[in-house]
Amino acid sequence: MTDRCDLLVIGAGPGGYACAFRAADLGLKVTLVDARERLGGVCLNEGCIPSKALLHAAEVIRSAQDMAGWGIAFGKPRIDLDALRARKDGIVGGLTGGLGGLAARRKVTERRGTATFTGQNAVEIDGEALEFDRAVVAVGSRPVRLPGWPDDPRIWDSAAALELREVPDRLAIVGGGIIGLEMATIYSALGSEVAVVELSPQIAPGADPQAVAILARALEGHGVTLHTDTRVEEVEAGDALTLTCTGDFAGRIEADAVIQSVGRRANGDRVGAEAAGLTVTARGEIASDAAGRTDQPHIYAIGDVSGLPMLAHRATHQGHVVAEVAAGHRAALDTILIPSVAYTDPELAWIGPTEAEAKARGLTVKTTSFPWAASGRNLASGGGDGLTKLVYDPGTLRLLGGTIVGRNAGELLSEITLALEMGATLEDIGLTIHAHPTLSETTAFAAERALGMLTDL
Repeated sequence: MTDRCDLLVIGAGPGGYACAFRAADLGLKVTLVDARERLGGVCLNEGCIPSKALLHAAEVIRSAQDMAGWGIAFGKPRIDLDALRARKDGIVGGLTGGLGGLAARRKVTERRGTATFTGQNAVEIDGEALEFDRAVVAVGSRPVRLPGWPDDPRIWDSAAALELREVPDRLAIVGGGIIGLEMATIYSALGSEVAVVELSPQIAPGADPQAVAILARALEGHGVTLHTDTRVEEVEAGDALTLTCTGDFAGRIEADAVIQSVGRRANGDRVGAEAAGLTVTARGEIASDAAGRTDQPHIYAIGDVSGLPMLAHRATHQGHVVAEVAAGHRAALDTILIPSVAYTDPELAWIGPTEAEAKARGLTVKTTSFPWAASGRNLASGGGDGLTKLVYDPGTLRLLGGTIVGRNAGELLSEITLALEMGATLEDIGLTIHAHPTLSETTAFAAERALGMLTDL
């Protein structure tokens, strides 16, 4: 007999397991399939969580170094790479093991293997047939590999970089987006001489230029060399890896290891989508609507495979929506407000349109900001340069977007995100009493500045 389930979820990343668990809570018989031994997908196993563990180590190293200026010296850190790697892997293992327990308690059936569609209501999992009433494609994405590069073990993608194989003396990172900048933060703290090559005119393309300039100065202060408007034309593998560059920086970079960090490609081309009647784009994406439905109404696509932005928190919310829709409820992810965070030092976080994006859409906007050089909590905590910046409608004072660069910017962004979801105005924010002294005050101070109420500048 062929196995059958109410809902088949292909892929056990943040979107997939969230969808499976929520659907099981709503009474569906759920099967969750993934080729990995452990649940959690790229994010938990080789992305979000291991990178944050290593970024925490980098933060501690830099904090200890900075304390010398306070009269407290710790000396040069002794880094036990094996112990650091084991700590990272232990955190990942604890979390993935916890997910397995959550699946078992919900009676979600776990299957290991690669699922491939054989029809509109059937898949094969490593040769074994399974039929379903509804299915969710949550197979994520993979790193883009640049063409024409040599096949060399010293050329890493983001997953290999997080394995922490070694700390190279010289490290080149091709791609100055969020992942590349986080890798620069980690390896420069561990002792590598890091150079970042970015094709766009600025690192963190798409983020607010004023905030990015603050991050760029901080990274350069940490010894990271930034080359923007620069293209890697050729890579030669000899005793060292040699990158030949053109653009703003025309020259050669020699490195002991290179990280390719130029984006990710969706995995929609790896599930036999055509057999189910699904259309896959040239980028590997399977399009879905606000309810997660694809061309086939009983098949859904969520997370990276459904397109940009490729962020775990978007996938999780999509997973919840699809579980509810599959269980017969009305639900949709009807928002463009997806926060972005670079967990660098300092952190860079933003939500909604930047000033340039808003004006490109034809919107009349203004901005207001508060410099962290005037934040008592920032200075008392040893913080460096930072900024809280708000984009708003000058006619209604309604908040449209926000950017924060500084310590814990990712945490602080939540207030702005909620304010945007609630349709808040600058008065709503500025007239809300914030605890003092806190970094969260900087959001209220930015609003007060636009209202002409600010007394802290």
